Amino acid sequence: MSEKAVVPCPICKQPSEFFAEPVGPFCSNRCKMVDFGKWMNEEYVISEPLRPDHFEDLDDLDMEGPNAPRYM
Repeated sequence: MSEKAVVPCPICKQPSEFFAEPVGPFCSNRCKMVDFGKWMNEEYVISEPLRPDHFEDLDDLDMEGPNAPRYM
């Protein structure tokens, strides 16, 4: 069995399970909705479009083994 990925909630900083359904990485639905509201009010923005050179460092990532990124 794999360990649970515990991270601080992006809003309130309480420990929360990253892959917890249905609110992960947030600790609660409230924090999830606060984050959504910040995106909708344009408090969060992506400052510039991604370019191919942004991905150059990712070519060296280990996509196998224990440190590989996991997707649901």
